[in-house]
Amino acid sequence: MTAKASRKDWFGLAVLVLACLLVSMDMSVLLYAIPFLSEDLTPSSTQLLWIIDIYGFLLAGMLITMGSLGDRIGRRKLLLGGAALFGLASVAAAFSTSPELLIASRALLGIAGATLAPSTLALIRNMFTDPDQRRTAIGIWTGGFGGGVMIGPIVGGVLLEHFWWGSVFLINVPVMVLMLVLAPLLLPEFTDPRPGRFDLVSAGLSLAAVLPIIWGIKELAAGASDWRAIAALIAGLAVGVVFVQRQRSQADPLIDLNLFAGRRFSTAIATTTVTQFAMMGLAFFSSQYLQSVLGFSPLAAALWSLPTMIGMFAGLALGGVLATKVRPASLMGGGLAISAAGYVVFSFSTPDSGLPLLLAGGGLMTLGMGVVTVLATEVVLATAPPERAGAASALSETSTEFGGALGMAVLGTIGAAVYRSAVEVPAGLPAEAAEAARDTLGGAVAVAANLPPEVAPGFLRGAHEAFTDGMSVTMLIGAGVLLVAAALVAVLLRQVSLSRVEVHG
Repeated sequence: MTAKASRKDWFGLAVLVLACLLVSMDMSVLLYAIPFLSEDLTPSSTQLLWIIDIYGFLLAGMLITMGSLGDRIGRRKLLLGGAALFGLASVAAAFSTSPELLIASRALLGIAGATLAPSTLALIRNMFTDPDQRRTAIGIWTGGFGGGVMIGPIVGGVLLEHFWWGSVFLINVPVMVLMLVLAPLLLPEFTDPRPGRFDLVSAGLSLAAVLPIIWGIKELAAGASDWRAIAALIAGLAVGVVFVQRQRSQADPLIDLNLFAGRRFSTAIATTTVTQFAMMGLAFFSSQYLQSVLGFSPLAAALWSLPTMIGMFAGLALGGVLATKVRPASLMGGGLAISAAGYVVFSFSTPDSGLPLLLAGGGLMTLGMGVVTVLATEVVLATAPPERAGAASALSETSTEFGGALGMAVLGTIGAAVYRSAVEVPAGLPAEAAEAARDTLGGAVAVAANLPPEVAPGFLRGAHEAFTDGMSVTMLIGAGVLLVAAALVAVLLRQVSLSRVEVHG
């Protein structure tokens, strides 16, 4: 028999979700602040890219290290340290007087975020030992993490209506102060009773492997085709091989590779990668469709993206309920199939179809993702030993980062290729304008604004059709990937019964 969570534990969960909300919000809260900070700090184009990307790079690169560190020194202790650093870095970012200082502050925010994300999920593993309650807690945690990304642009837009660009960072400070006060009162401490030596070399290798891979994938997603992105991928993979070999030879590895020997754990990690792959594809195309095809402002586009979150929350709730009645293979496979159906619905979108297909397809997509995510995360935590929950949580979070980067790169590249092959650029355009129009739909919209009235509407219509053609092809390919994943999950987990998911609790 496992103990039921107390009221104190549920209040503690609220504190953990609040931390996750801010970590994920900081990935997108800068969306509307870029023009304002650009005017104030005058960063170069390269510096602006680093201001935007350094947070996500270091967050992804440090997750494995911080998850393992939390297992050794204490998850609550690491959470408190991360909260303090997150608050201080937010103040530094808000009052930055140069691009270099803002980049450094965003880097510290990424490191702090990497301490918070795996600590919160690992603490859920300790606080909620009852499988049913833990699934509910994971669903709430996942909703907070996903919701932060969605509401970040909206919060940023509202703040910028009334305050200066630094306010998008200062909103973190009172929440982190509240965490520092409440966490010692509401959250338990947990440390691996036999932690072993912390391997600094492995920590460095994990960072050196993850950073260039994530950077290379994002560069390729942005359309870069030079040798640097390819070289970064190769270098990161090479360091990753060295990292894996070192883990096999160490008495106290940073990551216990034996976790992947279990079919349940490895399948769950692969599933979270695929789900994030699909989610980023949806986000990439839906945002452009809303703004560049339907003509919504960035804030209006962000608001119209919110209804799809209803599907996510419904899926999280449905997954938690059905997990006690339906086998994991059927539930996770079914969730992936529902998401594939959402991709198919979205693939029928045209320049004239408007919001209905987007909302219907996005809703189905997030419904299926919610069902899959809550159970996949539960499987990761339940099959990992409690003393390794921090490392397991970090692996789960890292897999979502890789999945998101791959989704942006692979699906974005396919859509861009179809667009370039289909768009027809008016004759007589300057070479630079013609290249911009062929490169992206946003470039075509900008070029059309300067064309004669008798030419612009026809060109813009053709560009919209080329984009939706590329989007449709990509959605169908994404649906195929999800259906293949659904079949594999159904096969690999077919012998896992409801009672056998929980093996370490």
